Amino acid sequence: MPPEFTRLVLASGNAGKLAELRALLADSGIELIASHDLGIADPEETGRTFVENALIKARNAAAHSGLPALADDSGLCIDALNGAPGLISAHYAGEHGNHSANIARVLHELRAVEESARSAYFISVLALLRHADDPAPLLAEGRWHGRILPSPRGSDGFGYDPIFLDPSQGLSAAELPAAEKNRVSHRGQALRVLRQLLHGLPRLS
Repeated sequence: MPPEFTRLVLASGNAGKLAELRALLADSGIELIASHDLGIADPEETGRTFVENALIKARNAAAHSGLPALADDSGLCIDALNGAPGLISAHYAGEHGNHSANIARVLHELRAVEESARSAYFISVLALLRHADDPAPLLAEGRWHGRILPSPRGSDGFGYDPIFLDPSQGLSAAELPAAEKNRVSHRGQALRVLRQLLHGLPRLS
């Protein structure tokens, strides 16, 4: 692992996201520090894509911390809703981070949609910057394909996990053990790609 990346600020105040990323990086020697623990406020996410918003968040965290920064921009995209909630997944029902309200809105909008037509995917885009002005950030993407359930199932995870079915396992994301979720999830996939990119980087002398 390049030594400049052994201590990273994570551009997020989402406790669930922080826990997942720390678990996924547990054997890497990388220390993740939450931006909110450093008093860094979230920037306005003005991008029109997950990539753009991940870069906005990473640059903001790097600029205010002086550390390399990692940002994850992720969301749920439902085919029957033309990709919604997409970029506004965290505040689809209006209030940021109100998971139950967001789920309720999705289920209401899909009330007339047959279960077979409820295809969806979670997407995660990771952006890693050496510093705020890094002109060549590392970018990694993961997608977890599944289907939206008619009602919530399970009590683990966070966000839309209770209504997202992993067809290969027949379980919702909130029913999967944490280690298994991290293995198959969009965030787990993206982080594996990012680690491959990191191991391919030359070490600085």
